[in-house]
Amino acid sequence: MKVMCMSVTNTVKLGVQTAATSTLFPLLTGQSNLICSPQPIVAVAGDDVVLPCRLDPPISASSRTVEWTRPGSDPEYIHVHQEGRLVHHSQNPLYNYRTALFVDQLINGNVSLKLFRVKASDAGKYKCFLPSLWKEAFIQLNIGAVSSPTISLEGIDKASSGVVLDCESRGWYPEPEVLWLDAEGNLLSAGPTETVRGPDDLYTVSSRVTVEKRHSNSFTCRVQQKNTNQTRETHITVPDDFFKLQSCSSPIITGLAVSLAVCILLLLIVVCKWRRSKYTTHTRNRGLGKAEPFWRAAMRTTRLTELLRRSGKETSRLTDALWQHGRGGGMKRDEGCKGVQRRDVKGRGEGCKGVQRRDVKG
Repeated sequence: MKVMCMSVTNTVKLGVQTAATSTLFPLLTGQSNLICSPQPIVAVAGDDVVLPCRLDPPISASSRTVEWTRPGSDPEYIHVHQEGRLVHHSQNPLYNYRTALFVDQLINGNVSLKLFRVKASDAGKYKCFLPSLWKEAFIQLNIGAVSSPTISLEGIDKASSGVVLDCESRGWYPEPEVLWLDAEGNLLSAGPTETVRGPDDLYTVSSRVTVEKRHSNSFTCRVQQKNTNQTRETHITVPDDFFKLQSCSSPIITGLAVSLAVCILLLLIVVCKWRRSKYTTHTRNRGLGKAEPFWRAAMRTTRLTELLRRSGKETSRLTDALWQHGRGGGMKRDEGCKGVQRRDVKGRGEGCKGVQRRDVKG
């Protein structure tokens, strides 16, 4: 009996399991597939972009949980739609108020995600997952930055007798390439592109080309990024007068060079004459400078003679004073004269005569 009960029980359980399996099998075999775009989605920084995903064949996803994640981020949940609303507490803060589903199209199996105001940091791989179906799909998002180029006339290339054009464009991501084209769309041979990457990870590119006069002096600078499928271009038309100026610039430059050479030569002649005149004047002044010591010597001799003359007068006055002193003290005339003569020998020899004259008067 126990064996029979066990058998019946096992049979019932097996029957239930078989029935459940048969009930689920059509769902598993007939369920839709989750399909996202196999090609990378390209967007420009600042724009809005849609990451397309859908259930095929279409079935309603209104009551299903839809999870959008970005593998590698923390947290990785970008947008979680559950029970008809967004689950905010699980969302990555970098995506707050920047994501949305097309709620009115969930019934048709559209589970695409819309990103608002995308940034360069949003570039990467995203995953869409439906837990109820155990279906997932991946999609790649590429973010680019673009700007229109500017063209400027840089001057004339003397070697090739052409006009030099410069093209520059700032704020690109990823790194673009620069092309030059003529009016017919033919590529022009240009110099190497100069690329600079700024602290904001954006690229600045510039390129130069030398063009000659053509039937149509119209040229185009095109900056393009193949990965993001972005292209910007600017056109310029070089006036014919600019090429005419270039053609007649050689005679003008030659004339200016000759005029400059003549001016320099005249300036050198004037400078040489001025220096020669200055040298002659300096030489004359040096000649006067040599004679100057003789004049000074003559002046010193005149002054010495005047000093000697004054000294003689002082000696005479001293002799008279001594003589008067001698007379008062009983000095003899001859002795006083001799003393005066001895003093006069040191002077000018006129002291004794002066004394004798005073003696006669005395």
